[in-house]
Amino acid sequence: MYVWPCAVVLAQYLWFHRRSLPGKAVLEIGAGVSLPGILAAKCGAEVILSDSAELPHCLEICRQSCKMNNLPQVHVVGLTWGHVSCSLLTLPPQDIILASDVFFEPEDFEDILTTVYFLMQKNPKVQLWSTYQVRSADWSLEALLYKWDMKCVHIPLESFDADKEDIAESALPGRHTVEMLVISFAKDSL
Repeated sequence: MYVWPCAVVLAQYLWFHRRSLPGKAVLEIGAGVSLPGILAAKCGAEVILSDSAELPHCLEICRQSCKMNNLPQVHVVGLTWGHVSCSLLTLPPQDIILASDVFFEPEDFEDILTTVYFLMQKNPKVQLWSTYQVRSADWSLEALLYKWDMKCVHIPLESFDADKEDIAESALPGRHTVEMLVISFAKDSL
């Protein structure tokens, strides 16, 4: 469990938009240590944190993050991407879905978008705010977004002050180019 550069960039995006968060229904998927979701809750959003139902230790980390940040009102649920479950079916409509570095393994991309699509059926105006680390020029969401009738807007990091070295960088070895996307239904405008 580590706070990856993508989580810091997404948290910066939330902070930049903090005045729009009070009262918003926000779901973080693949939450892990939950930095973006915790920040959204601290800014007044009604937050649900989720991670895989198949990884109870990840759900426990989400609960610990809530406890350490004095956020007893934040719910934690197990959601496994691409699986229909009681937890998924009973989720209320969301305004924003947060996803920090979930587009990691290409074999998971469609399961993630399937889950997001289901949530978009509950509120067609919901937006997926997602950060990801560029790992390969060969990996693309474009065909899957088209298949699921979604569109994507790339948000330049400098537009929300996340292009600073101390935000989008990491002490980890290797290249860490982070991108920010807002994904929504294709028929709705942002």
